[in-house]
Amino acid sequence: MTEDELAQAVRETFARRVSVARPLVADPAGLAIRRADRSRRRRTLTGIALAAVATVTVSAGMAQLGQQPGRPTHPTVVLGDPYASPLPDPTPQLSAAPRADLGRGEVDLILNDVLVTAGGQRLALPDVGTAAERAQRLPDRAGWAVVGAPTAAGRSLWIVLSDGKAHLLLAGARDIVLSPDARQVAWREGTDLVVAGIVGTQVVAAARTPASPDAVPVAFAGDTVLVRLAPDRPGHALWRPAAGPPRGAGDAALHVYGTRPDGLAVALVSAGTPRRPCVALLDPARNLAPVRTGCGPTLTGAGAGGVSADGRWLLVNGKAGRQDRALLVDLDQLAAAPATRPAGPPVAGPVAWTPQGTAHYPAADGALVRVEVSRVLDGEVSVSVPVTGLPAGERVVPVGGDRRP
Repeated sequence: MTEDELAQAVRETFARRVSVARPLVADPAGLAIRRADRSRRRRTLTGIALAAVATVTVSAGMAQLGQQPGRPTHPTVVLGDPYASPLPDPTPQLSAAPRADLGRGEVDLILNDVLVTAGGQRLALPDVGTAAERAQRLPDRAGWAVVGAPTAAGRSLWIVLSDGKAHLLLAGARDIVLSPDARQVAWREGTDLVVAGIVGTQVVAAARTPASPDAVPVAFAGDTVLVRLAPDRPGHALWRPAAGPPRGAGDAALHVYGTRPDGLAVALVSAGTPRRPCVALLDPARNLAPVRTGCGPTLTGAGAGGVSADGRWLLVNGKAGRQDRALLVDLDQLAAAPATRPAGPPVAGPVAWTPQGTAHYPAADGALVRVEVSRVLDGEVSVSVPVTGLPAGERVVPVGGDRRP
């Protein structure tokens, strides 16, 4: 075969292959679907891996105190937030005009979704503020611990740093309670009570114990957690995590308002003849035995009230004549008829005391009330101050501070 004939044969062979339809190596639609499935599987596996790493990281950082043999110790509602980012720039939704009236710059305030510091700084809290029920200053004024209002999913605990970054620490918890210095937190999780320390934006050194269905933490006395056993009857338990499960104290307390710097718990008890609501100082070191009890004022229900930073004063709801009022009770003068003065409109939210002895709290109409002890002792009754720009139905949340002057 000559060279020309060979070339012609090759050309004819290629021409025949082009004219015949060949089967596709792969279906383009099927190939695209398979590629999408592989991509989706990679994203799913990546997400599972990140979640596992986050779970291991949080669990590894929580040393278990009072650990019980054979009992799982991993937390299920403690959520570290490694993706926290700065909150948006504050928006001028609230008028700055009432700044001079809102506590005279003595306490920080949460107004809907804006936190206004005593120094005038305004931080937007789009994810935190609108659901805030109460808040406390962190040690060394590094930021704020904000407890959310109860929802169908439970309560939440946020740490908001002074630079405006927010971190979610707890979600889906019940009855979250902070220690007076905001260094410890206790909460109800499923069938357990849990207590932990707060360091920066993490919960550490967690301990848990099983508890009866109605038991919830209500206050700290040092490292001891006071646990209310049932909502409809008196009685508390004392939980010292290093000593095992909570132990019933056999007290007659209906409600605990807080603790004093000397460790005594300020409580509402049923005492006297005939039985009536009274204020008592209970000693956790002696199984909540009463140290002093005063049954003079007519108190109107548990829950609303707060103890001053120095432990001397209790602001609590009661009766002044026939009017509902916030009453100022001198805890150093508890006796058969303790010194009590009407202080202002009834308390309708958290009470924030300054170290200098001034209390701030929301009234039922959402306005802010400022109570100065010296003026109350002189016979002055505080009045509420409307908060300009606060949406209807919302209440100002004054922020409790540390107890240092």
